[in-house]
Amino acid sequence: MHFDAAIFDMDGVVTDTAAVHAAAWKTMFDAYLSERAESAGTAFAPFRQEDYLAYVDGRPRYEGVETFLKSRGIALPLGDPADPPESKTICGLGNRKNQAFNRVLKEQGVRVFDSTIALIGALRRHGIKVAIATSSKNGAEVLDKAGIADLFEARVDGVVSAELGLKGKPAPDIFAVACERLGTARHRAVVVEDAVSGVKAGARGRFGLTLGIARENNGEELKREGADIVVRDLAEISLEDLDHWFEHTVRTGATGLQ
Repeated sequence: MHFDAAIFDMDGVVTDTAAVHAAAWKTMFDAYLSERAESAGTAFAPFRQEDYLAYVDGRPRYEGVETFLKSRGIALPLGDPADPPESKTICGLGNRKNQAFNRVLKEQGVRVFDSTIALIGALRRHGIKVAIATSSKNGAEVLDKAGIADLFEARVDGVVSAELGLKGKPAPDIFAVACERLGTARHRAVVVEDAVSGVKAGARGRFGLTLGIARENNGEELKREGADIVVRDLAEISLEDLDHWFEHTVRTGATGLQ
C-alpha cells in the first residue's frame, strides 16, 4: 500500500446519526427562535436544512450555536458548559440540543453505514491504520452503542478536543492529532468527511487525500471547498482506488507533499 492511515469523521460517515443531529438542532433552534420572535413581536423564521449545513454541521456544539446565531444577528453570552438547558446562553442552547439528541439516541439506538464498515474492514486487513475524528462529545457513547469502538486504533472527539484545547473544524487540528496518535505523516493519510467544514479541514491540513461523501447532494460544494474526490457513498470507491491515488498523485508531488 502507498498510504498508511485513514481518518473517518463519525456522524454521516460511519454512523447514520447526522439526521438525528440535524433534527435535534432544528427542535432546539425552532423553539428558541419562536420564543424570541413572540417576545419581540416579529415574524418567526425557522431553522432550515441549509442553516444546518452552512453553520452547524461538523462544528463543535457551542461553536455551531454561536455561528448560526451570528448568521441571524443574534448575540448571546457564552455562559458555562454546566449551564442548564433552559439557560439563554450559547452553552445552555447547546446543552438543550444535546439533551434532545441523547433522548433520540436512547430510544432508537445507532445505525451504521454498511459500505463504510466494509471499507474499514478492507483497510484493516491490509494493515492500514484507522482512526475516528469527530467534533461530537458523544463520540465514545455513539461508537459503543453501535458496537464498533474496537474498529478504531485512535479516537479524537469533542472531549479530547476540549482537554487539548484543539480548534474545531475547519481547522485541521483533530485530524492532525489523529495522525499523531496513529504514528503516521499527514501526506500518508486519507481524511473521509461529509461536512463542508470537514473537507476544508482536510484541505487546510494538507493530508494526502480528502475524500468527500455527498449525502446531501452537495458534491459540487464539497469539491469546491477542498475535497479531492467526491462520492455519494463509500460503496463507490475501493481500497485499490485509494492506493492508486497515493501512488500516482501524492508521490508525484501533485499535492505539494513529496
